[in-house]
Amino acid sequence: MPQLYHHPLDPQSRFVRLALAEYGVEPELIEERVFERRHDFLALDPAGETPVLITDHDRIIPGAGVIVEYLDDVLGGTLAEHRLLPLDPEARVEVRRLVAWFAQKFYGEVSNWLVTEKVYKRFMPAEAGGGAPDMDLVRAARANIRYHLRYIGYLTAQRNWLAGDAMSYADLAAAAHISVADFLGDVPWDENEAAKLWYARVKSRKSFRALLADRVPGISPPAVYADLDF
Repeated sequence: MPQLYHHPLDPQSRFVRLALAEYGVEPELIEERVFERRHDFLALDPAGETPVLITDHDRIIPGAGVIVEYLDDVLGGTLAEHRLLPLDPEARVEVRRLVAWFAQKFYGEVSNWLVTEKVYKRFMPAEAGGGAPDMDLVRAARANIRYHLRYIGYLTAQRNWLAGDAMSYADLAAAAHISVADFLGDVPWDENEAAKLWYARVKSRKSFRALLADRVPGISPPAVYADLDF
C-alpha cells in the first residue's frame, strides 16, 4: 500500500488525496506537522513540505505537482476519456496553468494564511511562532478569496469545467484549496452562485468523501462544509 505524508488541512495534500481517489488508489495516510521539522521527514524531502508519496516500490515522490504528474504517467490511461491531464498539448497547458494558479497564487494569497494562522499556530510552541492568529492576515485572506471566486465563476461561465469540457486536475486543485477555506468557514458562498454550483459538483464526487469527513482537534467546520446541497 502506498503511503502519503500529509496534513488534513494542507490544500496541496488534499489535491493529491483527491487525485489518488479518482484513480481508485487508497493510500495509508500519515499525518505530518511540517512545523515540527522532524528529522525522519526531512530525510524523505529536504524541503520539509507536504505532501510526500511513498509508492509500493518505495519510490519517494515529493510535492503535489510532481506527484500528480507521476500519477498521470503511470495511471492516466486507466481513466480513458476521463483522463485528469488531457492528451492534447494545448489542453494540458491550460490545466497546468490553473493548477499552478491555485498552488501558487491562491495558496500565497488565501489558503496558506488561513491554515497557518487558524490551524498550525494552535499547535506550534510559542518559540516557534505559535499562539493567537494574526487577524490582519486572516482578513487579507478573506478579502482575497472573493476575487478568486469571481475568477472561478468567470471560468465556469465559459466552460463546463475550469479548464475545459472535462473535469481535470485544475478542478481538483481548486477544490482542494477552496475546501480548506470552507472548513474554516471563510468562503462567502452567497457572493458567487456560479462558483458555488461548480464546487457543489466537485464535492459531490465519491473522491471527496474522505475530505468531508476530516476533522481537526479543537476546530469544528460549519454545517455547510459536509452538505452536498449547501
